[in-house]
Amino acid sequence: MPTTTHHRRRSTMTACAICPRTAPDGQYACARCADDLRGWLAELPGQARLLGAEFLTPGQAPTRGRLGGTGRAHAPLPVDLRVLTLLGPGRYDPTGPDDDGTAPIAAILAAWAGHIAYLYPAAGRDAHGTAHVRPCEQAVPHQGPTITGWCTWLTAYLPYTLTQPVVAGLHDALGELVHRIRGLTHATPHRHPKAAPCPECDAFALVAVDGQWGITCTACGHHLEPLAYDAHAAAYYTAHQSTEPAPLDKIAT
Repeated sequence: MPTTTHHRRRSTMTACAICPRTAPDGQYACARCADDLRGWLAELPGQARLLGAEFLTPGQAPTRGRLGGTGRAHAPLPVDLRVLTLLGPGRYDPTGPDDDGTAPIAAILAAWAGHIAYLYPAAGRDAHGTAHVRPCEQAVPHQGPTITGWCTWLTAYLPYTLTQPVVAGLHDALGELVHRIRGLTHATPHRHPKAAPCPECDAFALVAVDGQWGITCTACGHHLEPLAYDAHAAAYYTAHQSTEPAPLDKIAT
């Protein structure tokens, strides 16, 4: 896991462990950083499919320049070893040395799921009926140990992860992984501009991003949940309509 300045002691119970914003009581990540995690986990399976389709799937034989009707008239493009590593097997230690950029996607996700599972308290009873609370032995994704399965598992346990200091490390790891993959695929989630201005800075820069729950101002960073935006937009349009000037033919002379 990369060592960054984000890994700092929380000065108050409402300070986000990742950015200067405040977090809900009992959590270590603010609403925007939590949305980052949801969005990245929703994005990773599609990015992995793009990597496989664009870099590893054999291309069709060219319609022109064939030799003897089969084969290629030119050498195939070399496989990018970075993609082979990202989509291949391997190991990753979320609490070990800094990531050197070669860890596979599935290994990173599986390691973080296992780390979070170990922190998760599992209640049970022994043969004598005595109740015990101990860490979970392992993470078990219902969809199988695939990129999609691990992303689904991490999303399901995100509400618990947000209450643990390790959420800062998870944010670092997933953020670096997603940006590394985007550098190869050149694909980013669709952005949807909102019509009402930001309630914090009045800029028309509010944007919703596929995979993220909230809405963020690209000018000042203010973050809104959808219901809060709906209420703000309704109030804005009501006020805007009530202050429109009267038509000229309605003005008394």
